[in-house]
Amino acid sequence: MTIDQRTGTVDGPTTASARIVLEHVAASVPVVASLVDHKDHIGDWADDIAGRLVAGRRLLAAGNGGSAAEAQHLTSELTGRFDGDRPAYSAISLHAESSAVTAIGNDYGYDEVFARQVSAHARAGDVVVLLSTSGKSPNLLRAAEAARAVGARAIAMTGPRPNPLADLVDDAICIDGPPANVQEAQLVLVHALCRAMEPALRRGDRR
Repeated sequence: MTIDQRTGTVDGPTTASARIVLEHVAASVPVVASLVDHKDHIGDWADDIAGRLVAGRRLLAAGNGGSAAEAQHLTSELTGRFDGDRPAYSAISLHAESSAVTAIGNDYGYDEVFARQVSAHARAGDVVVLLSTSGKSPNLLRAAEAARAVGARAIAMTGPRPNPLADLVDDAICIDGPPANVQEAQLVLVHALCRAMEPALRRGDRR
């Protein structure tokens, strides 16, 4: 049993469950590989975000469900480390503020859970990273609007265009494919972004 790299089809005998697994993996390959087409775009993001962080700006990130996990993955790489030791940089996952999320959701509605935190934490020159496979989540749209209001740069990783979030933010990388495969590609995008930022983040060491 093999995957034809040209067509993504599965050849040879296998169980029904194993075939589903192979078909999912085969479907993810071209979606992840499509990131090559965005290499310059990702590189530009890396240079811009790293420059902001080294200058003392902050990164805020948000998403829902699996996209929340990807957002938190990004912020953990910045406050911790990615490749070797270097200074820590300010990065906050808004969905991880559980008391704030539940309080804001209770008092203002779930659509405001990220926007109100952006209004509280973001300053002009900061960057707000919003992750979504659909690009339609109202709470992320509100967050983009809040970022604009305070003068922060809003960027998004989304699924295919057209979608409202990509149209609302300052810049977006939109990946074509089914939602699950888009989310898998977004993790690779996060790692590629972090790796591309590392040289500038290390040069920013002022110790």
